[in-house]
Amino acid sequence: MADNYLEKRYAEVFGGAHKAVKQRPSLDTLLLKNRSYRGFDKSYVVHPRQLEAMVAVNPKVASSVNRQCLRFRLVTKGETADKVMSLVKMGRMLPELNLPFPGTEPEAFIVVCTTVKENPGVDIDLGISLQSMLLKAVEMGLGGLIIRNFDPAALKDALELPLDPVAVVAVGKPAETIELVTVREGESLKYYRKDGVHYVPKLPAEDLII
Repeated sequence: MADNYLEKRYAEVFGGAHKAVKQRPSLDTLLLKNRSYRGFDKSYVVHPRQLEAMVAVNPKVASSVNRQCLRFRLVTKGETADKVMSLVKMGRMLPELNLPFPGTEPEAFIVVCTTVKENPGVDIDLGISLQSMLLKAVEMGLGGLIIRNFDPAALKDALELPLDPVAVVAVGKPAETIELVTVREGESLKYYRKDGVHYVPKLPAEDLII
């Protein structure tokens, strides 16, 4: 019995316990994977629980004056998702491409609303919330896109929302390649596509420090 106990303890300390520790991605890794995806794998269906997990980050993040004024409508594959897709626009800087390409449209959304009139405090909360939710999506192997190009009144009416929508997050399994490219202060920051790759210009950290 004593030998069996020692074997179990050895496995627990040096074997089983070591294997049980799962390496979690660093914040830098999550940030690099958190790109603005406009093309998704439609064979992958986002589950409501995944959207709920994204919204669940909100009680853990900062809120201006602790007002916590954001509310969320979860939309998964179906007629309602089709309505949302018809009312939002993606890829404003590349209008000639009419993104997303047919067959790569997102089919899950989080519509973010506010309980108070939009103001700088709400916008701060909104930015924190959107980034945090998308980082959670990346952690789950998903990706998304923050959408602000839509008619709030039309979306509110289509979804029969009791509150004003201020942003939409498209969520899905990314089906495109996005790469960051370093540019210097004064160079173009317009994203572009070449040979099927979506390139996003970014200023280096040294150019951001004043």
